[in-house]
Amino acid sequence: MPTYVSLMKWTAKGTESIGEAPQRTAEAIKALEEMGGKLIGFYYLMGEYDMVGIAEAPSDEVAMAFLAGLSAQGNVRTTTQRAFTAEEAAAIMEKLQ
Repeated sequence: MPTYVSLMKWTAKGTESIGEAPQRTAEAIKALEEMGGKLIGFYYLMGEYDMVGIAEAPSDEVAMAFLAGLSAQGNVRTTTQRAFTAEEAAAIMEKLQ
């Protein structure tokens, strides 16, 4: 499955109810799993971003639907990148030769 790295920042709404964040995180993980995805890792951060999630999803379309639903709740804004393993990147780069 494709891997995605999502950097997240709290919104004003998210910080107003920050004590509910662990429950919202658990609910988001469950929603991702119901869409066929899998959480690899999730961390709260200090610095420019407040959280990072690393997940797998069956497709870009599923990942986008999940992230759109997450953002629609209004608690976080995400910046997401598709990640490639070293093996995946090597296979892609072989096509350049």
